[in-house]
Amino acid sequence: MAGEALFVGWGQVVRGREQRALQVFQETIAFYTKLQEDGRISSFDATLLAPHGGDLAGFLLMHGDQSSLDSIRASKEFVGLLARAGSVVDNVGVVSAYTGDALGQQMGIFGELSQELPQAT
Repeated sequence: MAGEALFVGWGQVVRGREQRALQVFQETIAFYTKLQEDGRISSFDATLLAPHGGDLAGFLLMHGDQSSLDSIRASKEFVGLLARAGSVVDNVGVVSAYTGDALGQQMGIFGELSQELPQAT
């Protein structure tokens, strides 16, 4: 199904590790680019957020089919990148995400479940 994604978010750079953080970010972009070139993912988006007082400073959203995303998430290279990222930025997290058709399917499941729940009056 189209629309499965993997969200990788991070917080602020650890003070004193700015140069290493930039290196890890560049390694990550190179890794994602290779995944796309190899056809393991369909695309990815990299986003930096403007300062806003929250914990999320940026994120990468990787698009692909669920089995491929699961394989990547479990790979030694991806896990190693997350470990390196965790040493230079705060609050690194990975979450499955849904867009496009997959979003519609998830909302359909929610809609069915909500019909079974008592509604507030």
